[in-house]
Amino acid sequence: MLDREGFRPNVGIILLNQRSQVFWGKRIRTHSWQFPQGGIKHGESPEQAMFRELHEEVGLHPEHVRIIARTRDWLRYEVPDHYIRRDARGHYKGQKQIWFLLQLLGRDSDMNLRASDHPEFDAWRWHDYWVPLEVVIEFKRNVYQMALTELARYVPRPNHQNRYLRSGMRGHRREDGSLDSHGGHPEHGALPVDGLRAEGPVPEHFRSDQPVPDDFHPAVADVLAPRGLEDPGTPHDR
Repeated sequence: MLDREGFRPNVGIILLNQRSQVFWGKRIRTHSWQFPQGGIKHGESPEQAMFRELHEEVGLHPEHVRIIARTRDWLRYEVPDHYIRRDARGHYKGQKQIWFLLQLLGRDSDMNLRASDHPEFDAWRWHDYWVPLEVVIEFKRNVYQMALTELARYVPRPNHQNRYLRSGMRGHRREDGSLDSHGGHPEHGALPVDGLRAEGPVPEHFRSDQPVPDDFHPAVADVLAPRGLEDPGTPHDR
């Protein structure tokens, strides 16, 4: 299911634990790390697709999470030709995504990377919100930057300091006395459930000189079947 410009509708998921760290998954048999994501099927809403992908890739059910916010508009990335099936080149360009920010209500043990027959990850860990983009496949980095920046203001803070994402991004009081973190109406930015903010400034390019720590959770002891970047039946949709 492609739009007129050749982009497939897709959802991305940023899952937070109680310390406002994000679920960070290692793609099977690769050195790339990413957030859960997947295509929207015909007849599905973005929210329905998000819950389906959340179970297929992470093993969680709707009762295990709470939706905090979502991006207002589609965020797009193009997929390089060498990742696209040959007969799809020319009309398939990439993905357009709605990103969801979720709060984990369950436990780490509720997660299962083998909930489907085609697992996406073979390990995972909790990571600070501003993930290092150098471990993300290159053509997705700009979308990650946009999604993390747009949703950062809704991340619950693990402490009570009144710090903001960027200097000058101060909330404004509306006539009803509530705080509008956009400096305007809520509908002019991401769609929040709770208007909260992430800790600390935005790192430049989200880059880190530190390697990803290896305190990650392997899926299982046995070897998982390898899965390439390209689905043999469809253009690249991950």
